[in-house]
Amino acid sequence: MYSGGFYPYPSPEEFWAYWSRYIFINRYTDAPEPVYDDLLALVRDRDYFVITTNVDHCFQKAGFDKKRLFYTQGDYGLFQCSEPCCQETFDNEDAVRQMVERQADMRIPSDLLPVCPRCGRSLTMNLRSDGKFVEDVGWRRAAARYENFLRTRRNGRILFLELGVGCNTPVIIKYPFWRMTARNKAAAYACFNYGEAVCPTEIDKRSILIDADLKRVIAEPTAP
Repeated sequence: MYSGGFYPYPSPEEFWAYWSRYIFINRYTDAPEPVYDDLLALVRDRDYFVITTNVDHCFQKAGFDKKRLFYTQGDYGLFQCSEPCCQETFDNEDAVRQMVERQADMRIPSDLLPVCPRCGRSLTMNLRSDGKFVEDVGWRRAAARYENFLRTRRNGRILFLELGVGCNTPVIIKYPFWRMTARNKAAAYACFNYGEAVCPTEIDKRSILIDADLKRVIAEPTAP
């Protein structure tokens, strides 16, 4: 599905036929496995904060406190101006559902093409892919809460728990977690990653590396 998003669709009607289904499945349907629910059960009564590069909102759908979430790369549930003419985002659920319901022959009706209510240009997804990504009021508030969480716990006991982060954008989660663990001797780092569970030698004595299926490890914490 991810690869299909890069296809050069010959018309906006075909582009949105694909992307509306993509958004609907990933943003407006429940996750097929209970991984997020199991994770919430582990942290619900703890002092936690989630930073994620995922844009599917699965953490919030599972019941995580939205004031303890920071979606750094955007949200499939939001549109933004393609220019952009303003630092605003727009809820897209109604528009996406109509596109899914009314499309035929891999096209949506032209009257459903999303346009910016401010300037009339085309709308696009609120996804960070270039310098036009809109950091709206909600994004900035979440960023400030995350920064405050880190600042107020900078020298205390803390676990930097990294789940399934690859090397596509390591500068957002992986590298900062390594750096903050190295600077705080009371911190520990844990990485759950199937095939890529690694850490620098500087923090290896305070690290837990688990090369296994994330669903199994979270559901059965004592499993080897």
